[in-house]
This record gives sequence, C-alpha cells and structure tokens, in this order.
Amino acid sequence: MKISIIGHGNVGSALARRLVAVGHTVTTANSSTAADQVAAQAAEAEVTVLAVPFTAIAQLDAQVKTALRDKVVIDVTNPLAADFMSLTIGHTTSAGEQVAAALPGARVVKAFNTVFAATLDTPGLFLPVASDDEAARKTVLELGTQLGFDAVDAGPLANARYLEPAVELLIQLAYGRGMGAGIGFTLARA
Repeated sequence: MKISIIGHGNVGSALARRLVAVGHTVTTANSSTAADQVAAQAAEAEVTVLAVPFTAIAQLDAQVKTALRDKVVIDVTNPLAADFMSLTIGHTTSAGEQVAAALPGARVVKAFNTVFAATLDTPGLFLPVASDDEAARKTVLELGTQLGFDAVDAGPLANARYLEPAVELLIQLAYGRGMGAGIGFTLARA
C-alpha cells in the first residue's frame, strides 16, 4: 500500500519505519516540505497519516486539504495543552472530529494516538480505531494488525472523545508519575 505521512517527528518517523518494515511504500513530509509536494504525495497515497501537532491541522494548505478528499486519513493527533499535562478540548467534541471538519470529504480515522512512539514496536498493545467510514476503519484495523497491535474496532469517530482522554492518562502516568514512555494499554478479554 502507498502511505503518506505528514509529520516526521517521533511518531511519524516511528510509524514510517514500522510500515516500511511490513512492506508498505511510505513517503514522508515535514514542516519544511513544500505544500505542493505534500499535496502530490497525499494524492498518490492510498492512506495518509497526520502525525503533526493538533494545532497544525488548522494551518494545512488548501492544496493538501483538496488532495485528502476521498482519502483514508489517519489522525494520530491529541489536543494537548502546551505543557502536555491536559487536553484543550473534550467531552463535546474531539480532535478527531475537528480534523474531520477541517478536511471535508476525507475519510478520517482516529488511531495510533493512544500509543507512544517508544512503544510502536511493542506487539500486542491495544489499538482502538474509530471512524464514521466503515471501509476506512477496516483498512486501518488491518494496518494495525499487520504492525502487531491488538487493533479493535472502537466505533464511530465521536468515540475519539474517549480515546484522547485515555492517552492523557497515559501521559500523566508516563511523565507525571515517572513510569516512562515505555508503557501502553492492553485490553483484557475474559
């Protein structure tokens, strides 16, 4: 599969490495990549991953937004405050829903936001996947499974309202309580 990753920080670069390792063709772009090049990469890709800070979504170039129409877009953002110790939105909306509103026509899927970059190589971690587009959700569930995650259908995109606070708890445990970035969630099944 051709996958474009917008954002080449910790999460974007770790996802790129993992996706290439399982056989996907991956292109990446960062803040210094020209907007027309980002748009071209997104237009050629079957899936685009938004691995940028949530606040950067509002600044996406119109060319990029147009290129993402009808494409599967994986939103890995979290609406974190500047100190990372709280969320800027939640309960009545989510970053996932706001990303979908900012990208009309894109098939937005909330996923990979509950996994730290440091644990993207850890098999079996819980990977909830939420989207209003069933086919897009299925595509991302398959990607998550290929990467060794316990990928679980988390229902509609509105459920990102629960996924984003869950990652804030993980951040509090990792950094606020000193457990470190090597932690993650698992889902027990009785």
